[in-house]
Amino acid sequence: MIGERSSERTLAHTAKTRNLKTEHRVQKFWFSLMWLFGLITVLILILVIGYVLVQGGKAVNWELLTTPPKGGLSGEGGISTTIATTFYLVGLTLLIATPLGVSAAVYLIEYAGEQSLSSKFLRTMINIANFAVETLAGIPSIIFGLFGYVLFVSTLKFGFSLLSASLAGACLVLPTIIRTTEEALLAVPDDYRRGSLALGATKWQTLSRIVLPAAMPGIITGIILSVGRVISETAVFYVTLGGSYRLPTSIMDSGRTLALHLYYLAMDTRAFDKAMGTGAVLVVMIFLINLVINLISRKLTAGVRKVR
Repeated sequence: MIGERSSERTLAHTAKTRNLKTEHRVQKFWFSLMWLFGLITVLILILVIGYVLVQGGKAVNWELLTTPPKGGLSGEGGISTTIATTFYLVGLTLLIATPLGVSAAVYLIEYAGEQSLSSKFLRTMINIANFAVETLAGIPSIIFGLFGYVLFVSTLKFGFSLLSASLAGACLVLPTIIRTTEEALLAVPDDYRRGSLALGATKWQTLSRIVLPAAMPGIITGIILSVGRVISETAVFYVTLGGSYRLPTSIMDSGRTLALHLYYLAMDTRAFDKAMGTGAVLVVMIFLINLVINLISRKLTAGVRKVR
């Protein structure tokens, strides 16, 4: 009997060891596969960006950066006015979209849940709002462009202008800002909220001094994604901004972004060398803007923590 029990324990131990080894091999296989896919993704990204920077860098010079484009389809001139127009458009779009998007997300996460408990109608409206945000995130950008053209350019008579393009661009990036802000707020532990309220802080004090600073990295991520979307967008601004190569002097003037100018160079003038140069400047601009936003975010977060 003792020998049989010992043999059974030995067989069970052997089977368990074999199963652990099998699980270890499977786990190692999947980790290796994920690492390989990640490496391939990074290499593709480096290849694309490197190709644009190397090929486009040959066409980038001081004249290209400091002279405006010339009229017509000659492809002559530089990109100075398009760089300035891009900065104008990004700034105005974020000025409109960021307060709206962050405020909407704060309401949906921090206030709507409590208020919906006492009102079936409000709960239905909140569900509709969440569904609308998810739906808008998947709509093609040209739809936002057509909406902007019909509402802002034609109906409200803003014409082809920075204002029309910024409003249409704000509609484009609002779902991104709302969704990323919601995820950032949900990632803040509820213990932070309960601890603050238990110490006598009001709902607004808890939100402004505890929750929002903790969620700031996620909110900044949404803003960075929005910046990249606005800078690289062409369809929306093709039908709302106009395409003038001159520098806009007010929000009611037409203009041309770098991405839109790149489209004209590649498709209309066939000036592929300058198109590649414009693409290289575009990549560098996105990198620099994202870097500046990250630095500002760190400063703001550090300042809020000191005050707190």
